[in-house]
Amino acid sequence: MTGSRLLICVVGPTGIGKTNLAIQLAKAFSTEVISSDSRQFYREMRIGTAVPSPEELAMVPHHFIHSHSIEENYSVGDFERDVIKLIHEKFYPENAEAAFKKLILAGGSGLYTDAVVKGLDHLPTSDPAFRQKLSEKLENEGISSLQTILKKVDPEYYAVADIQNPHRVIRALEVYFLSGKPFSSYRNNFVQERKFKHCYIGLTAEREIIYDRINKRVDQMMASGLLEEAEKLYPFKHYSALQTVGYRELFEYFDGKWSLDFAVSEIKKNTRRFAKRQLTWYRKNPEVNWFDYQTDAKEIITFILNRYSGI
Repeated sequence: MTGSRLLICVVGPTGIGKTNLAIQLAKAFSTEVISSDSRQFYREMRIGTAVPSPEELAMVPHHFIHSHSIEENYSVGDFERDVIKLIHEKFYPENAEAAFKKLILAGGSGLYTDAVVKGLDHLPTSDPAFRQKLSEKLENEGISSLQTILKKVDPEYYAVADIQNPHRVIRALEVYFLSGKPFSSYRNNFVQERKFKHCYIGLTAEREIIYDRINKRVDQMMASGLLEEAEKLYPFKHYSALQTVGYRELFEYFDGKWSLDFAVSEIKKNTRRFAKRQLTWYRKNPEVNWFDYQTDAKEIITFILNRYSGI
């Protein structure tokens, strides 16, 4: 059973072309795309999360695009549970003739992709009192104070985490101080047996190219109405989903702390930093098969067919 189904995971830094490749693979294999982008879940966020266009969404069926509200607390554990359920329904339906042999999982959230492929270790439950202490430290001293602690107690996670996201930083510190073990150790020690094979396809480019594509993408987002979208979401800025590059910088502008030009420059800088952390995460995974971002999809399709000829 395990060898008769294949989950193709398309990974890589933001803005590298994962959406386009995922669609081409889905069309070639007559299958569907599951998003593993932890911000594209939220229906109120469109421009800043670079969700596929209506035209792209119409090309092949997509899942977990605008599937939840920013008001929902949707964790990586929830995502793992829901996606595994969906995958099982697609791979092993009651009507065997309707079964898919391949599915595409695409997105830039490495933790979410790995959770589907490998499972999640059991993290310590949250301690409200301790979390409140960390939240007060954040409020009084700023996020840099928490970043400094995280870098000291868990440098491995610090190197790949979105350290500008206070919720991620607080959770990692909470895990460390409650368990005595760094958050990164939980990510590395657990592999859940799955009823399917998997294949990682990574897209990459020279750093200068990645950064140039990011800068142009941010400019395009602003031209497409990111400022107006962020303004509508400003009253909800305390939600975890909105602790996201592209929104939190504009919230600083709305608060009167930054000029608009500076906020946009910070979006570009923080997105470049995020891309660097994405690549650090993926390059630690020896299973990723890397391709230049300009590689013809036909070449990647041939690679998959040759590597997994029995599926």
